[in-house]
Amino acid sequence: MQRNGDFSFHIPVLVNEVINLLNPRAGGLYLDGTVGGGGHARAILEASAPDGRLFALDQDAEAIREASLSLKPFGDRVILRQANFRRAREIFPELSFNGILLDLGVSSYQLDTPQRGFSCDHDGPLDMRMDRGLALNAADLLARLDKNELSRVLHDFGESPYSRKLARELASQRERGPIKTTGQLARIVRRAVPRQSERKTLVLTFQALRILVNDELDSLRQGLEILFQMLAPEGRLTVISYHSLEDRMVKHFFFKLVNPCICPPGLPVCSCGKVPQARLPNRKPVRPSTGEISSNPRCRSARLRAVEKLTSIQS
Repeated sequence: MQRNGDFSFHIPVLVNEVINLLNPRAGGLYLDGTVGGGGHARAILEASAPDGRLFALDQDAEAIREASLSLKPFGDRVILRQANFRRAREIFPELSFNGILLDLGVSSYQLDTPQRGFSCDHDGPLDMRMDRGLALNAADLLARLDKNELSRVLHDFGESPYSRKLARELASQRERGPIKTTGQLARIVRRAVPRQSERKTLVLTFQALRILVNDELDSLRQGLEILFQMLAPEGRLTVISYHSLEDRMVKHFFFKLVNPCICPPGLPVCSCGKVPQARLPNRKPVRPSTGEISSNPRCRSARLRAVEKLTSIQS
C-alpha cells in the first residue's frame, strides 16, 4: 500500500482486466477520466505504444500534479487537465476516443491523507472535497442540513439502516457545537449505533457525506451519457465502481444501451423504434482475484463493467 500523502505507491485496481477490455493499440486515442496516481494511464500508454495518445482528467489538483510527474516519460502522448469527467466534451470537444476508463470513488492517497478528511480512521478536518475549489466541504454541509435532510442523505447515499437515528444524534450534537473533524463525526456515529454495526455504519456515513460534497451520483449520471457519445465506433467505455449505488447506475445505463426497447412486454413486434447502440463484452462484472485482494484489500468491492459502441447506430 502507499504511504500517507504519497501517490508513488499507487496500486491500480484490475489493471490487467482493464487493458484486456480496452485493448489499447498504436495510434489510438484514450481517455482516463479519473487519472489519480496514473497507474491505469501508464498501462494504457505502454499498451498503445509507440504513438497511442492518452487524454486524462481528474478533479483533484494533487492527482494531476502527481500524474504529470509519473507520466512525464511519455512526453506529448499525454494531455492532462484538472476537471470532473462530466466536463470531458467541453474540454476535448473535437475528440472521439477508442477507449475510455472511469475508476470511481476515493483514492487510497485521499483516504490516507488525514488533511483531506475522507477517512474515518484518521482524525483531520471534515473536508472530503475532491476538488478543493468547491465552495462547501463536509463540515459546512453538515452544519447546514436540517434533520430530515440529513436523514435523507444518509439513507439515499449511504443506504444506512440507522439514518434517522444518526440524523437525530448529529442534529443534537450541533446544538452543543459545530462538528468540524472526522474524529468528532466518528465518535458520534459510534455512540449512536450498536457495537457490532459500528464499522459498517462509519463507512456508510462517510460515503454518504462524500457523495453529497462531490455531487458524485449526478456527475456519474451525466458523465456516462457524455462519455458514451464521445466513443468512436467499436470504442469501449469501462467503469470500475466500489459500491452498489454506482454499480447499479452503470449497470442500468449499459443495459439501456444494449436493450433500449420500451414496448410493453408480450408485444409480438417492436413498435418503439429504439435500436441497440452497444453490446456487452462481458455479461457480468469483472471482480478482483483472490490474489489481488490479498495484496490490495481495498479493491475487494471493485466491479468492472464495460460496453462497446456498435459500428452502425440507427437514429
